[in-house]
Amino acid sequence: MIKPLFIDGEWIKTNNTHQVFNKYSGELYSEISVADEKLVNQAVEAAVYAHKHVSFDPDSRGQVLRKVSSLLQENCEELAEIIANEGGKPIKDARNEVMRSASTFEIAAEEARRLVGEIIPNFNVQGRFLYTVKKPIGVVAAITPFNFPLNLVSHKLAPALAAGNPVILKPASDTATIAIKLCELLEIAGVPKGYLHCLVGSGSTVGEQLLQNERIAHYTFTGSPGVGKHIQKTIGLRKATLELGSNSATIVHEDADIEKAAAKLASMSFANAGQICISVQRIFVHNSIKEGFMNQFLAYISNIKVGDPLDPETNVGPMISSKEVERIEGWVNEAVDEGAVIMTGGKREGNIYYPTVLTNVSKGMKVFDEEVFAPVVSVIFYDTLEEAIDLVNDSKYGLQAGIYTSDLSLSYKLPYMLEVGGVVVNDTCCFRTDQMPYGGVKESGNGKEGPSYAIQELVETVTVVVNLEG
Repeated sequence: MIKPLFIDGEWIKTNNTHQVFNKYSGELYSEISVADEKLVNQAVEAAVYAHKHVSFDPDSRGQVLRKVSSLLQENCEELAEIIANEGGKPIKDARNEVMRSASTFEIAAEEARRLVGEIIPNFNVQGRFLYTVKKPIGVVAAITPFNFPLNLVSHKLAPALAAGNPVILKPASDTATIAIKLCELLEIAGVPKGYLHCLVGSGSTVGEQLLQNERIAHYTFTGSPGVGKHIQKTIGLRKATLELGSNSATIVHEDADIEKAAAKLASMSFANAGQICISVQRIFVHNSIKEGFMNQFLAYISNIKVGDPLDPETNVGPMISSKEVERIEGWVNEAVDEGAVIMTGGKREGNIYYPTVLTNVSKGMKVFDEEVFAPVVSVIFYDTLEEAIDLVNDSKYGLQAGIYTSDLSLSYKLPYMLEVGGVVVNDTCCFRTDQMPYGGVKESGNGKEGPSYAIQELVETVTVVVNLEG
């Protein structure tokens, strides 16, 4: 059965469709309508009209978002199975994503009621009263990736709606089934006509048409740096929140708890088959503890279960496509040809690439310089903390970094020394809770996610000056 698009409060089927396959079995899972130029224009027209003419007050926003949160929790198992089937994410992780999405909507519901201006002190001009108001910025285009097909959609829709903006969603085509389902829940929750639209199609067609439409006020995008740069270049002075690439690192210092570090790093280096923006890609280990760390690290990895994402015991499932598996297989083989050593893994079965650990990697290798977005991690050894910090910073990316250490004074110093958007002490770089500000520097993008922080980028601050003597 072909799934329709959601445009201006209506469900619309098209003759042109996109097939979504189960990433583990390869079987056809769903078929989704694809938008054409006419439907994209229809969505933009309706969103612009809603922004100007359809009321969606803060109290109503909070009620709708809170209802969506409840519906997500009530339908957790169904939603998790969709994520596992079309995205290949292990079912236990998929369930966690659903509950995180519910939390994201709940947080946004609260923030909708906290959206207030401020009174400005008047020190040097008498007879004037100054204050600010926050108003919706306008139509928002949300372009989302495959790796968190529900929660990253939630992180874009919930703050935009909380701020009072109509949203046009373009989800990743290969995991669009869950986005369509979320739109169904939003409709049930009572989102006003014109405030939500879901368009499925390629970036070169639907995405490009959205970029060229100057009636869209703000773009929020998660994806590659190349596409992020293209968005910024195309939209000019219009605003964008860009969450782009990363090759995030975690330092294991000489005074670290090796067992805790090894166990957590073994898990978070390969979660969601490494397809997480802040996945652990580079681990820097002090030379004095390298033997003990590596023994425990590899032992934990040997217990990771790889296979069917619907099996509740599975830790690592398939990657998103055979193309991506072939890419990472080529990168690893290229690194080995250049001197890297495979400590474990380095093999594939269908769309599965086994958890892989590399040593003797160096700058110039793709596995070190680029974003691997695969279950591959490189371990590098260092002598001084300053050396480790330089190695972390020697990257075009700067999303998050982690460090294991018993010296908590470093928690005050490292945020100033590391060129990243987030520093995690005594945990891996792969940590995110949905209320925190999340975003990077350099080619990792600009702007922050996390509902209360995202909302501030999705409103206009208007300064009001009242002449009391006029």
